[in-house]
Parts: sequence; C-alpha cells; structure tokens
Amino acid sequence: MDVPEKRNILKEKSFSFSVRVVKLYQYLKKEHQEYELGKQVLRSGTSIAANIEEAIGGYSRKDFYAKLGISYKEARETRFWLQLLHASQLLEDKVYRSLEKDCNELIKLLISILKTNKEKPL
Repeated sequence: MDVPEKRNILKEKSFSFSVRVVKLYQYLKKEHQEYELGKQVLRSGTSIAANIEEAIGGYSRKDFYAKLGISYKEARETRFWLQLLHASQLLEDKVYRSLEKDCNELIKLLISILKTNKEKPL
C-alpha cells in the first residue's frame, strides 16, 4: 500500500524535466534522424529524476546523499549534451534556453540540498 507523500518540488521539477527530455528525444529522431546524441541526453536527462526518486526511498541519509550526488552529476552531463546539441544546430535557441534554464534550476536545487545535507553528521 502506497503512503501519500508530501509535495516535493525537486521531485516534481525533475519529473517534468524528464518528460521534456523524452519529447526532445522524439523530436530529434523525427526531425533530424539524430539517434546517438539524442540517446545520450535521454539517458542522462531522465536519470536525474530516477535517482531523485531512489534518494527519496533511500535506506539511510548516506544512501540519500549518494543518490542525490548521482542526480547532480547526471544534470551536469545533461547540460553538456544540451549545449552540444545547440552548438551543432540541432536545437533551436528558444528550446535550448528553456531546457538549459530548467536544467540549471535542477542543478542549483541539488547543490543546495547536497550542501545542507553534507553539513549534517551521518
């Protein structure tokens, strides 16, 4: 039986970002027949939310911290792939700026949580 969770902004934003990344992948396949870079951004972009979900269900604070650390690294990787897609002219300025803004917001949230958590003893 699932227990209702309280609202989690990080979880909501990362899930929404994952949906946008899936749609980006579909666009890249359809409009540019681009598969390799698309798969990279799909993997890293959806991994952010997946690891946040794992962190929420973590067994310990150490486990929580480790999973959020992975999410942070995946978010940075995703930002790289977005930059590369944009520089390669596979991603329009408007779409790129919007996705990058959302990705940077996730990075900032993760940094804040990781810094706060790191200061607390395990």
